[in-house]
Amino acid sequence: MRADARKNRDHLLAVAGSAITEQGVDVSLRDIARRADVGLATLLRHFPTREALLDALLRASFEELTAKADELETASSPEDALLSWLRDCVAWTTEYRGVTELMAAAIDAPESALHAACVTLRTAGARLLSRAQSAGQARDDIDGADLFALIAALAWLGDQPSLAPRAGHLVDVVAGAILRK
Repeated sequence: MRADARKNRDHLLAVAGSAITEQGVDVSLRDIARRADVGLATLLRHFPTREALLDALLRASFEELTAKADELETASSPEDALLSWLRDCVAWTTEYRGVTELMAAAIDAPESALHAACVTLRTAGARLLSRAQSAGQARDDIDGADLFALIAALAWLGDQPSLAPRAGHLVDVVAGAILRK
């Protein structure tokens, strides 16, 4: 990609990130283009669909959370690794309002642009969970799909203005239910 095209793409992603943080994933693509001071056709040339835009925007975060799981797997106790990663995932998902619903749909939709990244993220969490289970520090009756669903549920709470103040406490409650103390 040419340097100017990459610069334009990066600018569109930065503007889209701000717009989604403020208004949620259903923000108008036309509004994103207007904020970026480009035409809608320019935005669509770089990102032909909303999902393609979200995939590009979220990919770096998915990769960071997956890398964090890899790092925690070797650097922390199984319990601490799982708890830290769970908190980071929930915090990240609440950053982009509405992304949880898209991720929950994408995990079972191989045709989705977000599918591969969601599966990779779920697999990373499943490895941390399995490690904690093997060490006797986590319940044996849940799996990576359950953990992914719990993250989605906790993130949904963070999207609800009246429940958001309780989200951190509820992450701890759910973590307590997963981990054996």
